[in-house]
Amino acid sequence: MQFWSKRLPVAVAVISLGCLAAAVLATRAAAQAPPSAAKSPKSGAFFKNVTTSTLKELTPDDFLSAMGVMTDSLGWDCSECHPGAGTDKADWVFDTPRKKTARKMVEMVYEINKTNFAGAQLVTCYTCHHARDTPATTVSLDALYSTPNQEKDDIVKAQQGAPAASAVLDKYIAAIGGTQKVNAITSYITSGKSLGFAGLGGNGEFTIYAKSPDQRTTQIVFKDHPERGQSTWAFNGKTGWIVTPRGFLDEYELSGANIDGARIEAQLSFPGQIKASLTNWRSGGVDTIGDQDYQILQGSGPKGLLVTLYFDTESGLLKRMIRYTNSPIGRVPTQIDYADYRDVNGVKFPFEISFLWLDGRWTAKLESVKTNVAIEAAKFGKP
Repeated sequence: MQFWSKRLPVAVAVISLGCLAAAVLATRAAAQAPPSAAKSPKSGAFFKNVTTSTLKELTPDDFLSAMGVMTDSLGWDCSECHPGAGTDKADWVFDTPRKKTARKMVEMVYEINKTNFAGAQLVTCYTCHHARDTPATTVSLDALYSTPNQEKDDIVKAQQGAPAASAVLDKYIAAIGGTQKVNAITSYITSGKSLGFAGLGGNGEFTIYAKSPDQRTTQIVFKDHPERGQSTWAFNGKTGWIVTPRGFLDEYELSGANIDGARIEAQLSFPGQIKASLTNWRSGGVDTIGDQDYQILQGSGPKGLLVTLYFDTESGLLKRMIRYTNSPIGRVPTQIDYADYRDVNGVKFPFEISFLWLDGRWTAKLESVKTNVAIEAAKFGKP
């Protein structure tokens, strides 16, 4: 699941940003175990040489997410700042000049927001960098008179005249089968194939286990290539784990904002509880994905969690979910796209799912969905 040699953002690499990004370093001591929610270690103690005032206070998994924000903001990968990154001889501890500069930048971001915006996060790494190592300072006239900027606001503002959020959500429930049939599903197992990204790294066996109200596990297994290991994202209603064999931390327990993200994904696996899963629902305008219009809704969760949903204006079906968790240098987005809805015992399920995050992406095509089946509790526990 990791693409260390490509320019894809690598959340677990410590990337120093040249201007508005920060570089902290992420090196785990050999004797240290993966982070545990019970102990809730801070990154300043868990990793070596993490010294910036805001990032050192994060839990290890939130720290790794912040590294993804840095990487994306600058358009680099780990090797730009860390000797040997991408090999088994990476030196995450050594302070390169870029890393030293980046440390200053993370403090600068903090001070700008504190001094000018009462601490509200209005300036982030991406605010200036836009996937460039050196921020642009002059507008490009070709761009000025060409395609408009496609970047979206994180926070959706309620639009006057937009349909009420409750009406959009009701239309969605009706589109997938209606309240009675949707609520009758209390568990399901889906299976299919993982296609990887752009056809690379695919052909894995893909499975989702879900149990109402808030348990969900996703697994990708390469039985023909056991050396690739098994990737697992598990949440049992209280605690979550991630196992990515080729990651910097190949196995860890969620202990920060990511636990709230895992919970909302598990809850929305059972759409009948969608209204109650989030608060402060806002109905925004209509946006276009491809050649289709989608009505945007956004709801709020705990600890600043934002969830933006895109519903087909014609069919009412859910096309996209983007959830945002917080970090000191910018929000951390995770996007799930849904397509190819098919009827399963009176309820429509998406048979194509794409998952994008700051450390890679995959697409899976389902072959079967079995509903209301018994699932042993161990499926949602520590992998």
